[in-house]
Amino acid sequence: MLQTGRRCFSVLARCQPMATSSARAYSTENAQKVEKKEIFELDGRQYTPDALYNLSPAVRRLLDRRILQETSNPLNLLKRRVVDYVHQTYRKPGNRSPLFTICESEPRVVTTYQNFDSLLTPEDHVSRRPSDTYYVNREHCLRAHTSAHQHTLMKQGLDAFLVIGDVYRRDEVDRTHYPCFHQIEGVRLYTRDELLGKKSDASENAAELFTVPPDASRVPEKQESHSIDAVKASEIQLKQFLESLCDELFGKDAEKRWVDAYFPFTHPSWELEVFYNGQWLEVLGCGIMEQKLLESAGVTDKIGWAFGIGLERIAMVLYGIPDIRLFWSKDTGFLSQFAGKQPGEDVKYKQISAHPQVIFDISFFLPDSTEFNDMTSDVYDTIRTIGGELVEQVKLTDEFENKKKAKKSQTYRIVYRSHEKALTKEEVR
Repeated sequence: MLQTGRRCFSVLARCQPMATSSARAYSTENAQKVEKKEIFELDGRQYTPDALYNLSPAVRRLLDRRILQETSNPLNLLKRRVVDYVHQTYRKPGNRSPLFTICESEPRVVTTYQNFDSLLTPEDHVSRRPSDTYYVNREHCLRAHTSAHQHTLMKQGLDAFLVIGDVYRRDEVDRTHYPCFHQIEGVRLYTRDELLGKKSDASENAAELFTVPPDASRVPEKQESHSIDAVKASEIQLKQFLESLCDELFGKDAEKRWVDAYFPFTHPSWELEVFYNGQWLEVLGCGIMEQKLLESAGVTDKIGWAFGIGLERIAMVLYGIPDIRLFWSKDTGFLSQFAGKQPGEDVKYKQISAHPQVIFDISFFLPDSTEFNDMTSDVYDTIRTIGGELVEQVKLTDEFENKKKAKKSQTYRIVYRSHEKALTKEEVR
């Protein structure tokens, strides 16, 4: 619905002008429509919400559905393909059992320590702000990344594992972003003998994992306590692992390149890119794990690497899926294209919707003393809650401040499209 002469309309897009000071202001509480419960239960655990609780009805619906476990979902196919490859390729010496432990039943509500502080980084790679993170209470939130489980799993004694699951972030709304997405996190730790080989009696100058004492400062090639030999050996193991995984996914003929990167929980760090379908695709990020992270989990005699893959990004490219919402579709026209397929099969999505977009603009006054950037995530969540899977994209198109009246307003464009039928403006209204 278009705004006229700065008349403002509610998020419901009904013709209810809000231009007077007596009109009800748009507020976070109304926008979220959050139903505060005395007890919040998820994955068999109970939590007591407090004033920070900001899970919208739309996000609670996502928590109830585990699409990674649905065999007809392309994300399940991709997950199985990665796991099958890792299990078949990396085995323990001796009994030949799988080297990597698969961890896909970890609780999705984690402590704020697990989500933010356990990585011991000087800055947050995931924002603590309620506008970016879904909080249950001051001490618990929905995991924003699978890295939240690293500390606990290493403390339990695991030294080779894949963490797989759904993660949640308050994000923008478009064809490539969604409040819930899925990750695979890989971690591998090595003892000195595993990485550099056993010492012989005559090898007095054999390489070690750590420098004693640690270097005064880190350099681009390594952390303070790591030996250059250990870092180079770890880098070789890491890159061989990931290049062979990419060969499995994209084919051995696909060109690959490594790009230096920065991640606050690894150093040095890299991104792996693959040339696929005529363009370079960022596949994953990885690096040598911060040694302080290992030490905080009680691991003092090993060095390790870690990587992270976003499944939606890879699946959209491999299967030709143009819209991230499709992964959540229950339409049999979509799911039947992947039902009964094997993980390694070459499957391409055939479009089932060519229906036109329906576009509405909405605008509203912000509550007094509210900053512009404080509202955006609340608006995205509200629109997603009300519009559901019909919402294809939301974009902030205008911000206006009337300094004389101390009033601020925002305008958003909402693009609706159904994969099942042509929508009318009246239906959307």
